[in-house]
Amino acid sequence: MTVPLWLWFATVGGLLALIAIDLVIVDHKPHEVTTGEAARWVIFYVACAVLFGAGIWFFAGHDPGVQFFTGYITEYSLSVDNLFIFMIIMTSFKVPAIHQHRVLLVGILLALGMRSVFIAVGAALINQFVWVFFVFGAVLVWTAISMLRGNGDEEEYQENALTRWVRKLYPVTDDYRGHKYLVKEGGKRKITPMLLVIVAIGSADLLFAVDSIPAIFGITQEAFLVFTANAFALMGLRQLYFLLGGLVTKLVYLSYGLAVILAFIGAKLVVHALHEYHLAPDWLDINNWMSLGVIVVVLTVTTVLSLAKAKRDERRAVEAK
Repeated sequence: MTVPLWLWFATVGGLLALIAIDLVIVDHKPHEVTTGEAARWVIFYVACAVLFGAGIWFFAGHDPGVQFFTGYITEYSLSVDNLFIFMIIMTSFKVPAIHQHRVLLVGILLALGMRSVFIAVGAALINQFVWVFFVFGAVLVWTAISMLRGNGDEEEYQENALTRWVRKLYPVTDDYRGHKYLVKEGGKRKITPMLLVIVAIGSADLLFAVDSIPAIFGITQEAFLVFTANAFALMGLRQLYFLLGGLVTKLVYLSYGLAVILAFIGAKLVVHALHEYHLAPDWLDINNWMSLGVIVVVLTVTTVLSLAKAKRDERRAVEAK
C-alpha cells in the first residue's frame, strides 16, 4: 500500500478539523457531559472511523481495509480497559465534572503526538530488522501473562515519575482555576491541578502504548494504517469514558479477553518473523480475516459473560437484602 504525501496531510488535516469541531461544539462552554450527548458523539466518531475504513477498502483494496478495521477494533478495545485507570486518575485529582472533557481531550492529544513518534520509530525498525517482530511478540505475550496474573489492577493511583517531576518543578495551586494551566500568585508563577492531571492522563496513555503499538503492528506494518487506527480509537475514547461510566467496572472478564487477544497477536508476530526467516511451513499462516474473527469473537464472548455476571451479582445482592 503506497500512501502519497498529500494523503497524509489530508488525513491529518481532517483529524484536526474533527478536533476543532469537538472543541467548538462540546468544549466552548464547560459543562458536565450527559450520557445522551456522549452516546451521540461515540456514534459520530465510530461512523467517521467506519467511513474512513470503507474508503480505504474501496480505494486500496480489501486487505488494507480489513487491516484497518482489525487494528481499530483492537486499539479501541484496549482503550476501554484503560478507561478504569482514567477514572482512578480523575478521582484522585478530584477533577470537577465540567472540566473532565477538556482534561481527556488535551491529555489524549498529547498521547497521540507521542504515539506518532513511537509509530514512526517502530515502522523504521520493522523495515530494517526482522527480529523486531520477535521483540514485539515477546512484549505482547508478557503483557498478556501479566494481565492474567492480575498485575496492574490497582484501586489507587500512584503518580508516575513524570507527574512527580512536574509537581517538584513547579508549585501547584490548591484548587482549579477554570481551564487555566498557569496562574500568578504573589508574584510567583504556579501551575494548577488542571495541568497536572493532563500530564497524568497523557503519560498514563503513553504507557498503554507499550502494548497497543506492538499489537497493531502485529496486524499491519503499514504506518498509515497504524496511525489512523490509533487516532480514531483515541479520539472516540474520551466520549466513551462518559458513556460507559461505571459500566467499565462491570466488564470483569474484559482483561482476560484482552490477554487472549494480545497473546494471539504476539503469536502472529512470531509466526510472521519465522516466515521471514523461512523457518515456518507455508500452512502455518494467520491471515487478516482470521485475526479479525478471533478478536471480534473474544471481545463478544468476554463482554456477554461480564454483563451476565454483573446481572447475577446484582440479583444476589437484592436477594441478600
